Amino acid sequence: GVFQDVDWALLIGAKPRGPGMERAALLDINGQIFADQGKALNAVASRNVKVLVVGNPCNTNALICLKNTPNIPAKNFHALTRLDENRAKCQIALKAGVFYDKVSNVTIWANHSTTQVPDFLNAKIDGRPVKEVIQDTKWLEEEFTMTVQKRGGVLIQKWGRSSAASTAVSIVDAIKSLVTPTPEGEWFSTGVYTTGNPYGIAEDIVFSMPCRSKGDGDYQLATDVSMDDFLWERIKKSEAELLAEKKCVAHLTGEGDAFCDLPEDTMLPGEN
Repeated sequence: GVFQDVDWALLIGAKPRGPGMERAALLDINGQIFADQGKALNAVASRNVKVLVVGNPCNTNALICLKNTPNIPAKNFHALTRLDENRAKCQIALKAGVFYDKVSNVTIWANHSTTQVPDFLNAKIDGRPVKEVIQDTKWLEEEFTMTVQKRGGVLIQKWGRSSAASTAVSIVDAIKSLVTPTPEGEWFSTGVYTTGNPYGIAEDIVFSMPCRSKGDGDYQLATDVSMDDFLWERIKKSEAELLAEKKCVAHLTGEGDAFCDLPEDTMLPGEN
């Protein structure tokens, strides 16, 4: 009954990983939660419900959820990567010595894990390409990327807990971006279903990509996006991880037997 006729569903709950628990086991335990929630949404939610998955691993949990909701468009499912985008904007603003709101078009590509790809190639500061303003390429390629990927862990070491307040703010930002028109020429990041994407990313996974909205709760993928080898190579690495996670949960998406062959542990520290 909790989902009866809802127009928005925020799926926040996921079991945190216990000591020594393999990522595969976590995918399975949490995946079952999201399969059940998907079935419940499918039964009673509004047919145009928008679903935002926060519980990690959120990309694959969103995929499991949408695979268990045949009556709801796959396009309506989102995995939260806005916290990563907000952190990336912050790092760029600090480095450039500008206010946070001067930074736009920062995309987080791919998975909400340490393989995520914060995109500085397309990002802008006051409308100018970041690479024109910050000419320290080494900082952009190494320190910036690593800082955004590992920010959650740093905060936990510092405060002894994960950043629930930042997550809450980013959930509000994510929804606000879908219910207010995106400013001309700008975009925001959210993890969405890849089928039909214009970038050449594998179909049938949930992947963070640059989106725009007319403010009606729906979105379109941005097409005026540049790509270079540095960016593409990293996108492919995170894509491979998501394809491996998908195989790991095949038993929960109705796609046969699960096969787990996850290359390394990339869970974001503390956000798992």
